[in-house]
Amino acid sequence: MTDFIDRQPVIARLGRLRNAVMFLFMVLNIVVNGCSRAIAQAEDFEPLAIVTSSGARHEFQVEVARNATDWMKGLMHRQDLPSHQGMLFALRKSSPITMWMKNTYIALDMLFIRGDGVILRIAEDTTPLSLDAIPSEKPVLGVLEIRAGTTRRLGISAGDRVYHSIFDTPKNE
Repeated sequence: MTDFIDRQPVIARLGRLRNAVMFLFMVLNIVVNGCSRAIAQAEDFEPLAIVTSSGARHEFQVEVARNATDWMKGLMHRQDLPSHQGMLFALRKSSPITMWMKNTYIALDMLFIRGDGVILRIAEDTTPLSLDAIPSEKPVLGVLEIRAGTTRRLGISAGDRVYHSIFDTPKNE
């Protein structure tokens, strides 16, 4: 009986130690899963550059919407868009396109881009949550959405060139 009484504090300490180890594993799992999600999100971005007529080069990291599901979702329900990020809608072939701002809370600049990477037109400072049609007016291969005011701030305009793998642009410019 004495032997059992002497072991009780040890068993209690081992139980607390087991609980502490389980808690640490739980925290580690949360941290690892969070990091892997952040890494996966970082891998979802691709580099894109815009070179203006004055020769200024502006770098962005963009999510690329390549299918109808991604095209329909776009930047809907997002509350923020960092100034160096955007979304590129990659169409399967050049064609006229109409965009809208349904369920999009962030004002955007929309750059309609021809297959050769030249910006055809820009719809600046689009109205959040609007169902108004925003047309490309002519065939485009992509639409880049960036935070409103970015094109004005960086001096980006129609005729400037966009560099991304979906466009047929010279590599050495």
